[in-house]
Amino acid sequence: MDSYPLEISVEETARLLRDESGRVQLIDVREPDEHARCRIAGARHIPMRDIPAALGSLPRDKHLLIHCHHGSRSLRVTQWLRAQGLAAVSNVAGGIDEWAAKLDPAMRRY
Repeated sequence: MDSYPLEISVEETARLLRDESGRVQLIDVREPDEHARCRIAGARHIPMRDIPAALGSLPRDKHLLIHCHHGSRSLRVTQWLRAQGLAAVSNVAGGIDEWAAKLDPAMRRY
């Protein structure tokens, strides 16, 4: 992928995680109590407030897929990371709520 879209669907996220697992990293920016309720397997949990401190530990050779509950916080994180020079960052539109609704109906929703 030469250019990275600002936002991608949960379906595209699932496809990327399945087909390009070594080249993508899913990052969950929700709060710890939200993360305790439900999570997407394999996602790295970094609460939004901790993203600036974690900037140096984020892989520069992977497409970062950022998600939260509905997609608003993760969009702000995506935009901030892009402003820091990371081009390969996309927001997961709809967040984990849409993931549960469309891809994993057994997942607990809140």
